[in-house]
Amino acid sequence: MTQPRDFSLYGAVDLGARKAAAQRAQQAPRADGPDGTATANGHVFDVTEATFEADVLERSRTVPVVMDLWAEWCGPCKQLSPVLEKLAAEADGAWVLAKVDVDANPQLSAALQVQSIPMVVAVVGGQLVPGFLGALPEAQVRQWLGQLMQVAQQLGMPSAADAGGDQADEAGPGTGPPEQEGMAEGLGYRDPGMIEAQEAMERGDLDGAAAAFERMLEADPGHPVAAQGLAQVNLFRRVNSYDEAAARRAAASGPDDVDAQSKVADLDLANGRVDDAFDRLLGVIRRTSGEDRDQARRHLIGLFDIFPAGDPRVAKARATLSTLLF
Repeated sequence: MTQPRDFSLYGAVDLGARKAAAQRAQQAPRADGPDGTATANGHVFDVTEATFEADVLERSRTVPVVMDLWAEWCGPCKQLSPVLEKLAAEADGAWVLAKVDVDANPQLSAALQVQSIPMVVAVVGGQLVPGFLGALPEAQVRQWLGQLMQVAQQLGMPSAADAGGDQADEAGPGTGPPEQEGMAEGLGYRDPGMIEAQEAMERGDLDGAAAAFERMLEADPGHPVAAQGLAQVNLFRRVNSYDEAAARRAAASGPDDVDAQSKVADLDLANGRVDDAFDRLLGVIRRTSGEDRDQARRHLIGLFDIFPAGDPRVAKARATLSTLLF
């Protein structure tokens, strides 16, 4: 199966959903500033593919921009968005919140390599800072924001306290540049290995990206970003070798064929159907035993590695897996 160069886990675009999203954007009331930019009290605003450069990239050179990627049909998004908006109001300009409807902006979603939603990332000084997936509790969101503000301080931007926000205090006291550098590295920001892997991905060199991640893991076996990145790249490499039609035919005719079911689980995951992928392999584990069952289990756990800790779909699938195994 040949994938386009910018293949990512954002999946296929639902054109009907995109049309509906565009209609919502047209109908939504806007509080525009003098330059036509939606202000929403200045701290929360909608972003589109057309306004991304000005509203996110340019703005990020003076203030951190947190991006909330969401969709109307996404239940967890409706839990997380109010938390982010509340914290943006509390921050009072220490950082701003840019909301992106992924259905209305598929090219932007692809560029950001959206795996699932809700997804939160940030842009600081024109550079992308990794965030998190899923509707995390407010306390964890505050902790991540505190780390983000320390990255911003490292780049010479005003601190949260200077701008009137309190996220940095919530995350714990900062003690100077060495600790700020550690926070930045923890987020994967400006890590030479990450830069090498990202550049390889942009060239379409999946083998080169995998090698970069593997070197990072050799130096730091517990590096969470490198482990996640390697799992993602390995998925890309597998899917690129599949004949999708043949794989789906084999899976349909062999419900207990672990290889066939694993390939279709990969394809489903690559197209954004995360629950379908997990449920497919859980079904194989339920129906099989011995080596077949263990092979399906290992493949499923490998797919879990693609997601950050705390992803609710992974937690749900792990719970089901535990009941099947024990």
